[in-house]
Amino acid sequence: MTTLKLGRRALIAAVAAFGLAGSVSAEGHQVVDSIHFLIPGGAGGGWDGTARGTGEALTNAGLVGSASYENMSGGGGGKAIGYLIENADSNHGTLMVNSTPIVIRSLTGVFPHNFRDLTLVSGTIGDYAALVVNADSDINSMADLLAAYDADQAGTAIGGGSVPGGMDHLVAAMVMEAAGKDALGVNYIPYDAGGKAMAALLSGEIKALSTGFSEAVALAEAGEVKILGVTSDARVDAYADAPTMMEQGIDTTFVNWRGFFGAPGLPADKLAMYQDAIAKMYETPEWEAVRARNGWVNIHNPGDDFQTFLENQEQVIGDLMRKLGFL
Repeated sequence: MTTLKLGRRALIAAVAAFGLAGSVSAEGHQVVDSIHFLIPGGAGGGWDGTARGTGEALTNAGLVGSASYENMSGGGGGKAIGYLIENADSNHGTLMVNSTPIVIRSLTGVFPHNFRDLTLVSGTIGDYAALVVNADSDINSMADLLAAYDADQAGTAIGGGSVPGGMDHLVAAMVMEAAGKDALGVNYIPYDAGGKAMAALLSGEIKALSTGFSEAVALAEAGEVKILGVTSDARVDAYADAPTMMEQGIDTTFVNWRGFFGAPGLPADKLAMYQDAIAKMYETPEWEAVRARNGWVNIHNPGDDFQTFLENQEQVIGDLMRKLGFL
């Protein structure tokens, strides 16, 4: 089985990071006085939205007294990671958001650090991947797509909004590999962003698009695309009409997780407090409002579960990237 599961299938995600200690209440009241979120990219991106949405939910629910945010772009996320490590003693009140690229970019040497150099707080949310086609396409299932691929491999181009060797490419290759096809044979067409990739799909420049499930759902609801398969292990409530790869005989799963990391050497009592606040947040209507608004999937992997999840992802992504010649 090809799997990029990172940990157990638990569905409860939220977020967190908190700074200075506060009183812990069994009622779920304020757990932490303040949180400083370190965001490795610019405003408006996935990391930024995750950190700010989390801070919004935590403060509105009364679990955290106040939240602040700092965007620190550079080095594919490496600048923020280096900053957190180099200033560890003064950053016990800081939590950094990150996601699958911390694994991909450390494997490719974009930056010298990896997740083991940080304190693993919790994986919190995720977005499954999906393969979609134009709503007018005569391809209606993964079986149809695979038949088209067998008939004309080069002509069955699959596009994505990331560079060759990036997430969208890896997902497409992983799905084809699990379907018994040659992952190296995938004609992957990269685009600068998801919007350009979608335009290419709608114009017929590519046959299918590899994209995030939450983005695919919005497009399917708008009648622009058909979702052929989702990389979840069970149908997702947000769009239960979309079949999984698994139920179509393609034994693979993948989730682009997002989660929070602390500085190395974060005291155990503070780590426990952050994890407690995250767990409590999942139970609040404030979090559900943020989660639903963003189309996120709850995936709660605290502490050791988070490490198991990341080690699994690192192995599967590394094996696939080596096969495709990116490592």
